Amino acid sequence: MRAALMYGAGDVRVEDVPDAALQDPTDAVVRVVLACVCGSDLHPYHSMPASDQGTAMGHEFVGIVEETGSDVTSVRKGDVVVSPFAASDGTCAQCREGWNTACEHVAFFGTGMPGVGGAQAEAVRVPFADGTLVKADLGGTVEDSPLLPHLLACSDVFLTGHHAAVMGRVGPGTTVAVIGDGAVGLSAVLASKRLGAERIILMGRHTSRTDLGREWGATDVIADRGDDGVAQLRELTGGQGAHAVLEAVGHRPAYDMAVGAVRVGGTIARVGVPQYEEAPVGFGSLFARNITLNGGPAPVRAYLEDVLPDVLSGALEPGRVFDRTVDLDDIPSAYKAMDDRKALKVAVRP
Repeated sequence: MRAALMYGAGDVRVEDVPDAALQDPTDAVVRVVLACVCGSDLHPYHSMPASDQGTAMGHEFVGIVEETGSDVTSVRKGDVVVSPFAASDGTCAQCREGWNTACEHVAFFGTGMPGVGGAQAEAVRVPFADGTLVKADLGGTVEDSPLLPHLLACSDVFLTGHHAAVMGRVGPGTTVAVIGDGAVGLSAVLASKRLGAERIILMGRHTSRTDLGREWGATDVIADRGDDGVAQLRELTGGQGAHAVLEAVGHRPAYDMAVGAVRVGGTIARVGVPQYEEAPVGFGSLFARNITLNGGPAPVRAYLEDVLPDVLSGALEPGRVFDRTVDLDDIPSAYKAMDDRKALKVAVRP
């Protein structure tokens, strides 16, 4: 089968690899119908050391079950399924409490973990199929369904934005600041609106993106960054700041903005994969103001079944973040387009 491999920074190739196959009785093999490139894929695209052995890439996909192991009971051949970006057993203490990305047997797609491939491929082996996959009844011809992009967004990007809103304690009456106008930031806007936020301030400078943010519920847009952006936000909020600051970037300057933008007693929720280890959390930055620092990898599986009915009914369209689609063999161009900010998020059809 064909799959995308990364051999180092900026070096993405599509090659023939061994077919995805069952290894354990709890596995399923899923034929990928639609996948995509994630903003977090750009971190290794910038920094991965060169290697003679490529790393299978991609962790977001919608597909059709091709084969199941003997212990799998929740899905069968022919089912359309959405997969979270991490496989989880669904039975350990962490999974039972809704923290599937901390599962005792967690397996992240597209990270080079032994035995776990990537989703930017024609097929994927899914460990712990019963604890991971969620069926979606599309009806008709699956490959032509207009719902596919919206289902794909639920495999990571939208539910990562949703996780930011949940961890930020967003609800009716809250003022929310979203830092970052990438696909996750825009998803956080949509999720905050869905959860009842009263005011949503989107901090981003790309008009084509912030226009979508306004459609999805952003009441204000601030283009400036750093201290100037924080000063504008504080002016908009009467000097108070936001109840919830959702940081969707992952770089230190975005975190520093979040510290400046949050009000006393508020919450900072980080879902951008941190590209730093040290950041202020002490008396003068968070402690004295009773600020909660929250967030982490989204436990997508815990949210999927709640969100899917709205997607399948057409009430929720998170797949609007996809502004380009390429064939699998063209996936190197997808990485470049996203890295050059010429595309927001690129879908991939194997």
